[in-house]
This record gives sequence, structure tokens and C-alpha cells, in this order.
Amino acid sequence: MRSALDEFLSTQCRRIFLRRYSVDVRIGVRDTEKRGAQRVCFSVDLHVLLSASTPRADQLSEVLDYDLIRATIAERVGRGHIHLLETLCDDTAELLLANPKIHAVRVSAEKPDAYPDSESIGVEVFRSKPLP
Repeated sequence: MRSALDEFLSTQCRRIFLRRYSVDVRIGVRDTEKRGAQRVCFSVDLHVLLSASTPRADQLSEVLDYDLIRATIAERVGRGHIHLLETLCDDTAELLLANPKIHAVRVSAEKPDAYPDSESIGVEVFRSKPLP
């Protein structure tokens, strides 16, 4: 059975996504991690209300500019060293949700170089505004 939120997101929203956006981030709690930046790959899903993202005149001003996703990640990363992936995901999700066009967001951040015997280690968070 689908929840009311799932139903709302699938019928009233458009999903905009960015996959495996790679950024060098100063992140980690270990001394070795504090010496320099690590590669972090972000994947982001935004759920934008159809009423705020359905173009009538095929103009960028009628939709959410995709550059917002990368700019928001850059803003959070630019604040300085971050200890935890959880903090990075939570903060990025909250910054994106501050945009009035965005109703829900899923942010994942992965460290692909953290372990030599694994593809990556990461964290994902989902946040949404209350249903209208």
C-alpha cells in the first residue's frame, strides 16, 4: 500500500535528479582524513511541484534551474571541514528544501575511495515538507 506522501510525489511532482556528481570535500574524523580533501560523489533527487515546474513558454524561468543542485552542494562544502557524511547530507537536504519550489529531496553522498575492497561507502537521507 502506498503512503499519502508517495501518492502525492508520484502524481503532483516532477522528479529532477543529479547522479554521481563528484566533488573534492574536506571530510572525515580520522587524522588522515583531515590532511586533505577526499572525493565524494553526490546523487540528488528533487521532487518539485508540477505547478511550479511545468513550462508554458519553454523558458528556464518557468522551471527549477538544475544549477541550483550543484550550487547548493558547493555552498555547503565551501563552509569548511565536515566530520560526518550524515551532517553533509542533512545540511544539503535542508538547504535544498529551503527553495519554495522543492517539496521533497533525497541526498546521498558516497566516498568511493574510502576502502580498497569496496566500491564506496555512503549515506542517504530523505526529507519532505508537509503535504499541502
